[in-house]
Amino acid sequence: MTTQLTTQRIPVWVKAFDPLSQFGLVHSLRPRPEVALLSDADLAALHARTTDQRTAPPTVALIAVDSLDAAAVEVLRSASQRGCRRTVLIGGRFDDEALMTAVELGVSGVLRRTEATADRIVHLVRTAAAGDGTLPPDLLGRLLGQVSRMQRHVLQPRGLSHTGLSDRETQVLRLVADGKDTQEIARELSYSERTVKNVLHDVTSRLQLRNRSHAVAYALREGLI
Repeated sequence: MTTQLTTQRIPVWVKAFDPLSQFGLVHSLRPRPEVALLSDADLAALHARTTDQRTAPPTVALIAVDSLDAAAVEVLRSASQRGCRRTVLIGGRFDDEALMTAVELGVSGVLRRTEATADRIVHLVRTAAAGDGTLPPDLLGRLLGQVSRMQRHVLQPRGLSHTGLSDRETQVLRLVADGKDTQEIARELSYSERTVKNVLHDVTSRLQLRNRSHAVAYALREGLI
């Protein structure tokens, strides 16, 4: 039977790597009025009839794993391909590399198995559906430490930041956002006009943007400048 969704209920697709965990999650969440559980067939049907993902209800994938190994990574990627716009991950252990991988794969919330009560799971699902993220405090601290180390030891020596833009690219985009033309930017930064044009070309090409205005709009929207 196809699950009937209402505007108040968040569509959730549950995937666990063992039948017992799958049953436990489904059994815990089925009575909850905040969520509407989707079978594989429901998820495929919902994705097929959704023509505009931006206006579709934010389907949340709830994925339970022991560790973030290759098989788990593949499931996370397939969830996105199948139409799940948010992901909540329940797991046994998360080392620093696993945390970074989860962030790179767009995971919105992380919860340890030992803390996975129905109330906490629903809270994470609602938070993810609203576009926010949640990590346990100690995992958040480790993640921030990992990002800081990456900034110091990997990005800074190459003149990059965590945004993926170099200091020079950020400076140029900020001046474009201020309404300055190529000549004015070159004069203010003591670059040649050719250098400024090359910087803008590199940014628009790498980020697949149409022009400098699109680049500025993207950078502002993403909080890069």
